[in-house]
Amino acid sequence: MTQWRCAGLRWAASGPALAWHHPVHGNRVSPLPPGHPLAFTVVSDADAAAGPRTAAVPATAPRGRRSEREAAATGRGCVGVRRGARHTPCPAGAEVPVSAVSARCPDCARLDRSYSVAADTRTDDPRPYDVYLAWFGPDLIKVGITASEREGARLLEQAALSYTLLGRGPLMAARRAEAVLGAALGVPDRFPYAAKRAAREAPPPQRERAAQLAALHARATALGGLPESLTLCPCAPVHHDAVFHLDRLRPAHGVIRLGPGRTVAGRVEAAAGPDVYLTDSAGRTLLLDTRHLAGWPLAAAPADAATTAEVAAPAREAAEPQALFSSSAISAPTDA
Repeated sequence: MTQWRCAGLRWAASGPALAWHHPVHGNRVSPLPPGHPLAFTVVSDADAAAGPRTAAVPATAPRGRRSEREAAATGRGCVGVRRGARHTPCPAGAEVPVSAVSARCPDCARLDRSYSVAADTRTDDPRPYDVYLAWFGPDLIKVGITASEREGARLLEQAALSYTLLGRGPLMAARRAEAVLGAALGVPDRFPYAAKRAAREAPPPQRERAAQLAALHARATALGGLPESLTLCPCAPVHHDAVFHLDRLRPAHGVIRLGPGRTVAGRVEAAAGPDVYLTDSAGRTLLLDTRHLAGWPLAAAPADAATTAEVAAPAREAAEPQALFSSSAISAPTDA
């Protein structure tokens, strides 16, 4: 019996949505506006139907004969490789560990990075790229690049609370600018995720964030060594308070740990990056990291069901940011 599997969270200017993939019916998305009920049970048996009956879970597919690939995926399955609108399923139907942040098997991960801007294995991309400065918290400002046509979606995916563009140009010019900023100003290209989560719970006013971005923007544009083909952009901070619904965000009681047969149910309060904040039937604010949701087959649960998934205490300690291109840096996300 074929199943819908969660493919993670997708962001657009209109807000977040859960993405779904079905081997026959293709891809769908389910918006997650604030106040929306989200209730599901993680399915582990490949013969079980993913019984989507709410706006958060797509409709169950009709019964049919399973392929070998489907039969192999009895738990959390590899999500395969997605490049733009094209999705390539995992040819092995491999399972991935429950605790893994990435829902790709090693083979699909290698394939994904074999032609990737973020992995520097795709240098022939003709699209223009933006260089940005992103604000995640006090002393948490990073530099990065994103395809201009994505219109800031990358910043939503990363959970940046505020950002400003620095320049726009060809891919290699944007990469060069990113490296220059890292070397000259000590601006990192990533932070530990726990630091981002902690900072968003009580962010300073937008004017303070804008002032910090403006100061760094001025220093950056005054630097020598920026590529001539990079067109500098004026400092124009964009804030994500409204789209993330930060006014509804409360410190999380804990982080949900998913597992076969476990239920999660609650009301969506806010979302930032891959994190969705829920209020469950017991009144707790719980954090659902949708990176760990990807790959699971899900069945609908009653909206008022009790959350039976394990809830772990959130990490509060923030480590030092890693330097741009340092040998110890964590791999960058593959979607530029």
